[in-house]
Amino acid sequence: MIRVPVQNPDGSPVMPTKASRARRWVKQGKATEHWNDAGLYYVRLVAEPSFACETQKITVGCDPGKNYTGIAVQSAKFTLYTAHLVLPFERVKERLGSTVIKQGKVIKNVRGRALQRRIRRGRRINRKVPFNQRAHRQKRFDNRRQKGKLAPSIRASRQMEIRIITELSKVFPITTIVYELVKADVDLTSGRKKARSGKGFSPVMIGQSWCVEKLKSIASVKTVYGWQKNHNGTSQIRKHLGLEKIKDKRAQVPESHAVDGIALAASEFVRHGVTPKKNYDIYSWKGSVNITPSIFRVITRPAYFRRALHFDNAEKGGIRKRKGGTITPFKLRYGDKVIAEKAGKTYSGWIGGFTDAQTKNISVYDHNWKRIGQFSPKKVQLIRRSNKLCVV
Repeated sequence: MIRVPVQNPDGSPVMPTKASRARRWVKQGKATEHWNDAGLYYVRLVAEPSFACETQKITVGCDPGKNYTGIAVQSAKFTLYTAHLVLPFERVKERLGSTVIKQGKVIKNVRGRALQRRIRRGRRINRKVPFNQRAHRQKRFDNRRQKGKLAPSIRASRQMEIRIITELSKVFPITTIVYELVKADVDLTSGRKKARSGKGFSPVMIGQSWCVEKLKSIASVKTVYGWQKNHNGTSQIRKHLGLEKIKDKRAQVPESHAVDGIALAASEFVRHGVTPKKNYDIYSWKGSVNITPSIFRVITRPAYFRRALHFDNAEKGGIRKRKGGTITPFKLRYGDKVIAEKAGKTYSGWIGGFTDAQTKNISVYDHNWKRIGQFSPKKVQLIRRSNKLCVV
């Protein structure tokens, strides 16, 4: 049974309630309806409840990855929420000018911001003069890499996870966050066959300790490995609960990553341990948790360009097309969620572009940032202003 999150009049979260009760409260004027950035419908009480609201244990499980992350909210009796996050790791790398792999092909973006900046610096150097007279800046020793500083691509992914968990903490009384630590085989010197193909580092391993420290400001954080000798790893708990996981990591279904989030959250309710007997010990599972159908969301980031003066290459006549930004001449912004109508069909998506030269049209995209089509501004209706997330 789907549970609806509930807030007190002051915005503090209490235990979720049945959907029928939430509808009755709204109909009777006892609560108001709201949506949060994580795609959750919740109600806020108008008046303080006449009795003290006692909260139970609610945990969040987070299974981080390089490109995808699974998140789940679990109580002892209900699975309250699951989500599949499509992280911006590869896109941020591509924009910076790093080499990325798309469909098995190595692609180097020569127009990335980092490479463009490097090219501009190179133009200022007169290589006909001696080195000590060139336009190189002096060495500075107060701008070295600081503690806790992450690469932009890794930081963007971890910040997206933190943002979603922060949104969930506003509507659920979260007591514990269970975060999976990744221990990848990146050793290049051991001589083992599996280690010879290692890359020397893992993007997930680099940012996980930083992310755990940030999450401690929301609730107490517990870390778990994917496999543990005490049988309390993520995969072991998932198998004990009978949750199936598919191998296709790109699939935007609960079985790809969200099931690991459920297993992590459920680790606070079930444990594999020893039961001492008189002459021997028994190893078995302790505790119980109820896995139920829940709300599932796919969350991505809109992929529109940042603001720039113009495209690098000019068109005929020396005219340079505009590039990036979020403003349109139709009182709508990039990233706004809209409903668009065309040929008698209605589409839901996000604004990602417009044309105003010959014909005035608005481009609407789906959550994977594939263009649905171009629509007349008169047939586009705003649903919600941009929150820099696409949730379906």
